Amino acid sequence: MKVNSPRSGALKVGHRWYLWVFTSQSVIYYIVAPGRDAGVPIEHFAKADETNDSAVLVCDRYSAYKKMARELDSFVLAFCWVHVRRDFLEAARSYPEHEKWMLAGVEKIGELYHINNQRVALWDDNIALHLQSAEFSQQQQRLEFCLSSMAQQRDDCLRDGENLDTVQKKVLTSLKGHWPGLILFADNPQIPMDNNESERNIRKGVIARNNYFGSGSQWSAQLLATMLTLMQTLLRWKINPRHWLFAYLNCCAENKGQAPDDLSPFLPWEMDEERRLFLSQAQPPDT
Repeated sequence: MKVNSPRSGALKVGHRWYLWVFTSQSVIYYIVAPGRDAGVPIEHFAKADETNDSAVLVCDRYSAYKKMARELDSFVLAFCWVHVRRDFLEAARSYPEHEKWMLAGVEKIGELYHINNQRVALWDDNIALHLQSAEFSQQQQRLEFCLSSMAQQRDDCLRDGENLDTVQKKVLTSLKGHWPGLILFADNPQIPMDNNESERNIRKGVIARNNYFGSGSQWSAQLLATMLTLMQTLLRWKINPRHWLFAYLNCCAENKGQAPDDLSPFLPWEMDEERRLFLSQAQPPDT
């Protein structure tokens, strides 16, 4: 099962364009697009959908991702628990009369994170879920019980709707509507509970934009996306970007200014362990 996490943010390119980031286990990929509609992730993942391999997209509840999932059958959405938590926190701030009720929901989500962190620490990704250790199984049962009780409490509250204010109904209705995507992580420990990693990755472009007031042209914005993709992917593999660039540019120079015919020595997922360790050194290599 492939797990991806997308995020987008505004990027000024003469007029407003958007920087998108797609985070996977092996690559952090940035692209620039003129909009934030579903066409961007659909185009990006279209070829992956043709393989019919199942894939999970960890995302917020933005409508573009929901449309993409309807059009690309091989994708399933795993919704972000941080955004659910934000629903409760924002309602607590906006409606002081419901603060205690909302913060109880925040505390319940915090308990979910705590149990899941303990569970993931015990998880062996080479073993099927039902064959995991007794310690893992204990945390798995705790997690399932916590989710079950949360769902039961949610349904009981919605059933007794006369005692709920509009904002309480709104929060619980959203929780129920997104529940299938919110609990995907329970049976798939490799799926994170949130898309925080992509949120952090998109900030790289946002901070850059704030420092130089955006890209003045489309080509410069695309260059930014390309370099962010390169640097962040190398760092994901714990490769020193300076050493990698030295080796790559030296190879280009030896190839009469052209990219090398064989790129496998420069692709982290194609390198052998010895080369990855060599390019991960803190001190510059001799060659």
